[in-house]
Amino acid sequence: MRAIRLHRFGPAENLRFETLPDPEPSAGQVRIAVRAAGVHLLDTSLRQGVQAGPQPLPELPTVPGREIAGIVDRVGTGVDESWLGRRVVAHIGQVPGGYAELVVTEAERLHAIPDGLDDGAAVAMIGTGRTALGILGFAEVGPETVAVVTSAAGGIGTLLVQYLVAAGATVIGLAGGQAKADQVYENGADLALDYRDPAWPQAVRARYGDRPATLLFDGVGGQVATDAVELLGKGGVRLVFGWSGGQVELDDRALAEQGVTSQVVLGPPMLARAGGLRALETRALAEAAAGRLRPAVHSFPLAEAARAHRELEERRTTGKVVLIP
Repeated sequence: MRAIRLHRFGPAENLRFETLPDPEPSAGQVRIAVRAAGVHLLDTSLRQGVQAGPQPLPELPTVPGREIAGIVDRVGTGVDESWLGRRVVAHIGQVPGGYAELVVTEAERLHAIPDGLDDGAAVAMIGTGRTALGILGFAEVGPETVAVVTSAAGGIGTLLVQYLVAAGATVIGLAGGQAKADQVYENGADLALDYRDPAWPQAVRARYGDRPATLLFDGVGGQVATDAVELLGKGGVRLVFGWSGGQVELDDRALAEQGVTSQVVLGPPMLARAGGLRALETRALAEAAAGRLRPAVHSFPLAEAARAHRELEERRTTGKVVLIP
């Protein structure tokens, strides 16, 4: 099989397109002929040798990637043979291996792909979709909600905007560049702005006056988060799910005086929710199959994984980045 392999931590160019032996499933496992493999921003950190959160650095050489969709072509002993030939999607956990034509994983991780949902969208929902729904589980959303979404043209941000709009909330989306802001408008946001323009907070105040925001979904951090927090009113909530623009240290006393709470929602807080990640994956796929959530997918050929990494790091992608073998 052909796969992307990393022999040395470093730049995207270290990702090599190579030929490897075909893997075989062991007991309790299946082999999937991959049709789409997800690329996560976390993958770019691990490629550089930078541990991000609880995800450990892989042993080298390694095949990156943990989100895959395709067709089951072999099953190990003890696995129901009815899986053979079925379209499936899986998040394969902390053990990487997704950037490949063939992937082996435990049968218990499989979800059948609902009819009408393509492989790229299924990959987007099994990881990004479950995360978006997990984040929303920490928020009360309705017509009285005024929500600010950073990185609103990204994979998670796209889904957050769609969900908030459907719930009747007022949605202010921030994205890196006018083209991305236009995509945020297409998803129904009431206001979409380029956060690279330092005057964006003034544009929000010009539109809404003294009406404070009630929720901040923050996947960027840095100066964008610092400015966005200032828009929150008393009782406002900041939900943190990423730091692509750098971590930001907010003064707890100042937040308390403002009446704002801030919470990191990834990791243990999300895992502690009823049903865990499996329940979120099932729900995410169902929401996409029903058309209530529509993931944006940015595809690259598997052989161009290095380019996909570079463009993701340079914020030149929109939605979920997916590799196609």
